[in-house]
Amino acid sequence: MPRPVSNPPNPWSSTAVEYLEEAPPARLELFEERARSIVSSNDSPDIPFRWSVNPYRGCIHGCAYCYARTSHQYLGFGAGTDFDRKIVVKTNAPALLKEAFDRKSWIGETINFSGNTDCYQPIEANYQLTLRCLELCLEYRNPVAIITKSALVQRDAALLGALAKVTTVRVFVSLAFADEAQARAVEPWASSVARRLESLRVLTDAGVTCGVAVAPIIPGLNDDQVARVLTQAHAHGARRTFMQMLRLPAEVRPVFDERIAEAFPNRAQRIDHAIVELRNGRKNDPRFGSRMRGNGPRWDAIVGLFEAQCRRLGMKQAEAGEDEGARTFRRPTRQGSLFED
Repeated sequence: MPRPVSNPPNPWSSTAVEYLEEAPPARLELFEERARSIVSSNDSPDIPFRWSVNPYRGCIHGCAYCYARTSHQYLGFGAGTDFDRKIVVKTNAPALLKEAFDRKSWIGETINFSGNTDCYQPIEANYQLTLRCLELCLEYRNPVAIITKSALVQRDAALLGALAKVTTVRVFVSLAFADEAQARAVEPWASSVARRLESLRVLTDAGVTCGVAVAPIIPGLNDDQVARVLTQAHAHGARRTFMQMLRLPAEVRPVFDERIAEAFPNRAQRIDHAIVELRNGRKNDPRFGSRMRGNGPRWDAIVGLFEAQCRRLGMKQAEAGEDEGARTFRRPTRQGSLFED
């Protein structure tokens, strides 16, 4: 099991600490907050959804590559171990979602759980914020899309199956690796590959349309596993898929590099060179429209393999806004008092 990564200084904080020797053992800290809003909008062409709900900030899964790490700095935390172990819980998320649904301006577009951090990370078992938000989506018949690395999604299989009978539901399991040991090295506290595949089967059996997110592609490490991931996911019920290239914003880069150097010392340099090759000589491309894909012959070969395997298996490549045509949303009718105006 990888040790906790170091915590790069927060450039927005004047009180950042850099330990000169081994950092103290990381322990989980939960910070409960009363959020002001819960439904976030998105206009980036790189992200295939408009509306998202994130009940939690930070993520216990500890994935070394997670681009959401940068958002933790706006809270005064770091992008490294702080992101993995200092988790903010939006305790009023269900109440805020109900308020959003009751506004006349809400027309029932798809809600994505979650656009930033995993809505089924382990503390969801206790807080049940995602569960309660999904119950509201069922009550209001609001379409839902979910992406997760957690087998905890199986808990809500029956609820998601009921929701799928009245509106559009899409669940994507994020699976970057077919190799269990590699997945554990890079995504240390996420559910195992086997449990994620099991989740696809459980949800499919419940009547939920499932897909697999082959993301991120880390060239030199998992790009040779794309076909295996698709084959395994298809065998467990996934019928849709999409693929994304690794993103390494400045604050994420040292976290990723440290984990790769520790876990794959003989391959770290090759991985680094491959990333630069696919990013036109850089470690990251922050431009809208380019952040989630690579460039050059090697990337074209990866895309070609992905598309060929999709055709062979009959898997549909997911597209932005493909489910936005159906409008099932309706506010539940509640019987009022005889003495109400």
